[in-house]
This record gives sequence, C-alpha cells and structure tokens, in this order.
Amino acid sequence: MTKPLIIGVSGASGLIYAVRALKYLLAADYAIELVASRASYMVWQAEENIRMPAEPEQQELFWREKAGVSLRGKLNCHRWGDVGDNIASGSFRTLGMVIIPCSMSTVAKIATGLSSDLLERAADVQIKEGKPLVVVPRETPFSLIHLRNLTALAETGVKIVPAIPAWYHRPQTIEDLVDFVVARTLDTLDIDCIPLERWQGN
Repeated sequence: MTKPLIIGVSGASGLIYAVRALKYLLAADYAIELVASRASYMVWQAEENIRMPAEPEQQELFWREKAGVSLRGKLNCHRWGDVGDNIASGSFRTLGMVIIPCSMSTVAKIATGLSSDLLERAADVQIKEGKPLVVVPRETPFSLIHLRNLTALAETGVKIVPAIPAWYHRPQTIEDLVDFVVARTLDTLDIDCIPLERWQGN
C-alpha cells in the first residue's frame, strides 16, 4: 500500500489552497493524514463563516464535501491537540508532509523546534527523520524575522513554496491561480496529479 502524505492546515488565510490540494490528491487515490491547527478553525469562521467540526470522523466528511471528492482516496483526520497520535512518531512511514497554507507563527515554531500541537510535532518529526517537508507560506510582506525563520527551515532541507501564482498558463479563474501553486507544491514531492499547462519555452 502506498505510504500516506501528511497534510497540515495552519491558521493562515487561504484555506482554498488546502481544499484544492485535497481535491486532486484524493481524486488520484492518495492516502492523506490531515491535521488542522487550532487557529484554522477560526480562519474557517472568519473567511467562510463556517464552523469546522472537531471530531475526526465528522471532519473527514467536512473536508471531503469542501473538496468535492466523496469516495476516492483515503482521508484520516486528527485532533490538533493529540500529540501522541501516529503522525507524531518517526516510526510512522510517510511520503512526507505539506503544510498548506502555512502561517508565520507555524514557521517560527517549527524553525525553533517547538511542538505545541500535533501539526508542529509532525513537522518536527519529518525534519528529524530526514523526510520531505514542504511549507506554503501565505504572508506578505515578509519581515526580517519571517525571512530568517524561513531560511532556518531551508537550511535543514525544508522546501519553501510561497503562495505566488504565475500567469503564463493563462488562468481564467481564482481556482486556476490556486491550482498552479498547489501543483508546484506537489512537484517538490514528485507528485503530478493536477492538470497544469507547464512552461514549454518560447
């Protein structure tokens, strides 16, 4: 069986990035272990006026409904405070982890080795085990503190994929712009499951 990919959703604006990533990964039959931080609940309320359920079983249905994928793939959701869950262990085998979107608070905590919740602990485990970790920061402008924390992560091998879209694929919708960022994020893990018009040269 294919090893699962961990998706972390932090309390940064731009939850559509996580939704679109899940849409394509589940449709491509990937197994996903998802952990949403405590702050992400507040972002759902602020951006969409939606209350995300806390119970893992209900949260799976919630994410599947948002992604529009009811039966494909495997989705297992975790409680943000359950730091003893399977994804908190280095012996749990994964394809890696993507934090999308990734807040600057989460970046700072991971860069300094703090693990105050399951998302941060899972990310810390990926680093210590030498497994792939990708963060998608959604913040602007970056302060010097942000840049130093991102540099610290990059120096440990973490891939940094800012939520910066391109226009050469002639996007027509917001989803087209989002999908470009999601595709480039998954490229870092050699996952190609998003239809994307790639640059072919002039």
